[in-house]
Amino acid sequence: MSSSAATAPAPPTTDETPVVTTTAPPPLEPADKERAEDLKNQANECFKNKDYENAVRLYTDALGVDGNSAIYYANRSFAYLRQEAFGYALNDAVQAIKCNPAYLKGYYRRAGAHMALGKFKLALQDLEFVAKRCPNDKDAQMKYSECKKIVTKMAFERAIAVDKVEKSLMEMCRDLESATIEADYEGPKLEDGKVTLDFMKHLMEWYKNEKKLHKNFAYRILCDVEALFKKQPSLVDITVPADCKFTVCGDIHGQFYDLLNIFEINGLPSETNPYLFNGDFVDRGSFSVECIFTLFGFKLLYPNHFFLSRGNHESVNMNQMYGFTGEVVAKYSQTMSEMFTIVYNWLPLCHCINQKILVMHGGLFSKDGVALDDLRTIDRNRQPPEEGLMCELLWSDPQPQNGRSPSKRGVGIQFGPDVTKAFLEHNKLDYVIRSHEVKDEGYEVAHDGKCITVFSAPNYCDAMGNLGAFINITGSDLTPQYKTYAAVPHPKVKPMAYASSLSMLA
Repeated sequence: MSSSAATAPAPPTTDETPVVTTTAPPPLEPADKERAEDLKNQANECFKNKDYENAVRLYTDALGVDGNSAIYYANRSFAYLRQEAFGYALNDAVQAIKCNPAYLKGYYRRAGAHMALGKFKLALQDLEFVAKRCPNDKDAQMKYSECKKIVTKMAFERAIAVDKVEKSLMEMCRDLESATIEADYEGPKLEDGKVTLDFMKHLMEWYKNEKKLHKNFAYRILCDVEALFKKQPSLVDITVPADCKFTVCGDIHGQFYDLLNIFEINGLPSETNPYLFNGDFVDRGSFSVECIFTLFGFKLLYPNHFFLSRGNHESVNMNQMYGFTGEVVAKYSQTMSEMFTIVYNWLPLCHCINQKILVMHGGLFSKDGVALDDLRTIDRNRQPPEEGLMCELLWSDPQPQNGRSPSKRGVGIQFGPDVTKAFLEHNKLDYVIRSHEVKDEGYEVAHDGKCITVFSAPNYCDAMGNLGAFINITGSDLTPQYKTYAAVPHPKVKPMAYASSLSMLA
């Protein structure tokens, strides 16, 4: 994409991301300019090798030498996007535009951050600006066109929502499940409409061989699991008997073959081998359909011994961007993707184990004094809001320093050890388990052992080189035991194979 400063319409501005033209800084000494460029080049190499943490560090060092380089800010913004630090990426994109309002990659990066945050109208403003400046750039034109389609579709859906009579999932299922099951279908079949252990074993083997569950059974699973989730509160209490093992897993992100490996290592779910999967079952990995039907199937088979929490990726915006919607449409239909949205809105938001361990996908809260009863009564049947308890349960992250800070993601907050300690004392809890962040070892223990992160997708996106992990506890000893494992081979389908092309902005 060209970054020339040809005559063009005025840059887009918003109240959230103002463009400010500043006085040009004094020129750098040649030695400083050379040093900054060398740091940038080192950072570029790290980025090329997908070492985003060191790329960020080196771009930061370059900015320490030359703090007025639009290129350095835009490059660091892109590295932050790859780390899913969308809030930081947005700030850097804004800084790039301030440094040089004619530098088009600044607008491109700002569009990427807005897309990642689900702010499609703001992204469209920047993409339109870039497209007008680069009329011959096919990639810029395509991304502008795709974003415009999304914004138009959303506006149309809002316009017809008033008159539209929504069908229940049960009604949708009745309309669809009457389809004939082909005589040559040899895959798993529900028995009298119910999930059995034999069905689950057959399903996993069927999926392992890259085959598809018949749509009739897929629709029935969605319908039945929604009915089950609707009966549960937003905070589900779990009792683990003294002599029983309990396993907590973090993000799976569509990595089906790694999910099978967890069951290989730790045993299949059963009434004596219960599990909790802590959100982000889908997106990024290209076997998300296989993951979610496996997890939903076990939930139906063992409703009181298999638990699922909602993650920030169980949402419409994330699914549109990072592949799940595209995968469902490719493997089934647009109608089924809408059914998943309905089901995800009923997923519980958190779980409390033996009244001592709170498990949520994201983290803690922007205000003090939050009680477990406040979490039990959250009205969760909706898309995640941009603030409040539900948002923070899905999006927040821990930080090493005390207090609270704005989120690096641009949604939720960052909370320190003092916040964790106060929350635990207020609710008479021992510690919290959360997920939501890639960790090199698959887990991380922070806040004096009181805040544990577990992430169960090894070599995330076939790129990060991290281990996966899960946590075992027993009812009589709630001390966490960590099991780590490496990624296993999977068929040659790349991550993000079904994602929107706009996801490449982020």
